[in-house]
Amino acid sequence: MTDTIDSLLRDLGDRDRGRRAAAEDSLVALGGEAVDHLLPLLAAPRGGSRALRAQSALSRIGDAAVTRLREIRAHGPGNLRRVALRLLADLRGEEGFIPADRRALDRLVRLKLRSERPVTLPPDSHWLAFPADGLAGVVSALTLHDLRPVTTVMGLSAAEGASARDAVEVTVAPGRQETAHRVFITPQFGAWRLLYGNSYLDAYSGERIAQTVSATCGEAHFYRVDVYHDLHAWCVARDGDVIRRHSGGTPATWHGDPLPFELDYIEGRAWIDPSQCGPLGVTDANVAAHHLSVDVGYMPADITQEHGWLATTHPEAPNSRFPGALPV
Repeated sequence: MTDTIDSLLRDLGDRDRGRRAAAEDSLVALGGEAVDHLLPLLAAPRGGSRALRAQSALSRIGDAAVTRLREIRAHGPGNLRRVALRLLADLRGEEGFIPADRRALDRLVRLKLRSERPVTLPPDSHWLAFPADGLAGVVSALTLHDLRPVTTVMGLSAAEGASARDAVEVTVAPGRQETAHRVFITPQFGAWRLLYGNSYLDAYSGERIAQTVSATCGEAHFYRVDVYHDLHAWCVARDGDVIRRHSGGTPATWHGDPLPFELDYIEGRAWIDPSQCGPLGVTDANVAAHHLSVDVGYMPADITQEHGWLATTHPEAPNSRFPGALPV
């Protein structure tokens, strides 16, 4: 049997696609027996296509693989424990961890939070800004659940969908599913906090979410920056209504009267690059954020307070349900 498995492992890197696929199918059919043979391919520095096929096979093995991975985390062998942890995170999220690993993760996050200054936020993204003292109101208005302290790099990775999925399907009744999203609420920067969550802001409209939040907190802003397509959008909502909006595109659209900072540029009292402002108002979302809340990017330590929070939008989907390894 060992010779057969070794042959299948070699075939995972064969030039012939059909042979690679057949080898993967055969390894999947072996179930948990194949786990200890596939894991070393993921641990190899240059696994290449064999590592990709091995990860696919382990994912398809499913529960049997998870059971063996948890055994490896608890009892070894030691050379496979690290890759077993990463794969458990990829396949099941924290729900797949053994209790000792969950406790270790919590300790590591608490330790990292002590020295998390300064932080960096992505300026090419979309985000919500709201008054920092309105955190409890935002949690209530958006019905967020399972808030947990996280580092900024961890929160952004979870909510931006880089190394982990930021949405999962939850079965709420036979034949009926709902989508749960994960969002990251940043530390406090001056008088503001920001909320990131690509799939959430896309699914429910960042502008509509800003209106909902402003009805509770008095004011909220939504910003979108797409550098690749050179598109900017921003809006200001107060007391539940959008009072000012710009949406880039062809043609660009506007709503509401220019705000005071825009009039300074429109009427020539302050200089601005013409690509960032037109006769109807400021088109650049980062410029608007600079005047209305905070610049995003490098966030200096002297304006940063407290820590960020990771939350979900569904009571049946705690953070531990979301698969994907997160950097801390």
